[in-house]
Amino acid sequence: MLEPVLNLYKRMGETPLERIKRFRLHNPEYAKSKMSYAGRLDPMAEGVLVVLVGEENKKREKYLNLTKEYTAEVLFGIETDTYDILGKIIDMDKQHGLSDKISSAIEHCLSRFVGVQSQKYPAYSSKKVEGKPLFKWAREGRVHEIDIPEREIEIFSAKVLKLHTLSQYDLASLISERVGLVQGDFRQSEILAGWEKSLAKYVQRTFEVATITVSCGSGTYIRILAHELGGCLKTKAVLLALKRNSVGAYIVRDSIP
Repeated sequence: MLEPVLNLYKRMGETPLERIKRFRLHNPEYAKSKMSYAGRLDPMAEGVLVVLVGEENKKREKYLNLTKEYTAEVLFGIETDTYDILGKIIDMDKQHGLSDKISSAIEHCLSRFVGVQSQKYPAYSSKKVEGKPLFKWAREGRVHEIDIPEREIEIFSAKVLKLHTLSQYDLASLISERVGLVQGDFRQSEILAGWEKSLAKYVQRTFEVATITVSCGSGTYIRILAHELGGCLKTKAVLLALKRNSVGAYIVRDSIP
């Protein structure tokens, strides 16, 4: 008998559809069943992907509204057009400028994000405007022609877990490794060339990274939160890594690898 709900572990670099395809490959009994994911994960994210099977797809809204918990790594000093590392660099601070009191400053900023608020969809997302996904408007350089929609989200809690730094060399290696995991057309060659060129200018520099945990409601984009956290600290920031630890009662340690 087929399971109506699957808790799959999506790897970094996979799209949700690629994860479902990989599951079908190893479980051919699901080959003809309708399967859809309840809550998208970006290619650079990993963790819990709730997949509905057959008739359970009719209850999709119930699963979309479940609380999510994430662990995120936020890289400071850099801005990209996607708000994560799978994006073209727009700007980079010439030197690290965060104070010695960075931990308390981050905690203060995160506390300001807790609660109900409006959040615009990122330009590089699959949300459709006038029948076309936002990322296509962005790739065509036409985002300025439309109004990017927003929706109400809620963040229940957000806190700092730890802080560390990365050398220019280690960051460049990490970017190359992680972006290299992504298949399909995500501008990878152009993006990697941009990172390589930009980081090569700062051989002696170190980059600050904060690991944070976030509990939130449906539809929250953590990469936007990372971008806004940078703004609150009067610097720039992108999402370096993201792991979804849970969706409601579906937790990562129970995920099918």
